[in-house]
Formats: sequence, C-alpha cells, structure tokens
Amino acid sequence: MKRTLQKIAFFFEMRSFGVCSWWAAKLGIQTNKVRLGFIYATCIGLGSPLIPYLIMAWILEHKHYFGFKRSKRASIWEL
Repeated sequence: MKRTLQKIAFFFEMRSFGVCSWWAAKLGIQTNKVRLGFIYATCIGLGSPLIPYLIMAWILEHKHYFGFKRSKRASIWEL
C-alpha cells in the first residue's frame, strides 16, 4: 500500500509541478510561491482551482498539438 502511494505521489510530482514552474518562469517569481498560491486557492475555493490547474497541466503536456513552438531567429533581419 505504501509503495502504491509513493508511485502516485511521484507521478503527480513529475507531471503536475510543470504548471507551477511554467507560471513562475512567466511571472518571474519563485516556484514555491506559485505552488503555495495554488494550494491556498484550492483550500479557499473548495477545490475549484484544481480543475483549471489540471487543464493547464494537460495543455502543457500536449503543447505540441497547439502550435506553441516559437522558432528562434538568428537576427533581427529575419523577420
């Protein structure tokens, strides 16, 4: 039983924390603050922020389907 719970926790750590790190990179703040914000919002909102969080995790996992890739340009003249 304990091993199963560890596998579940590891799965969520590897998959779902990408959302927090992505938001932290976009906002320029620490990842821990974003995680705490989601935890507090989930407690205050009775679990409702968990649904957009899971949607964002799914989108980040499958972003290659949405065309979020940006090609880096070598110089300004390649506009």
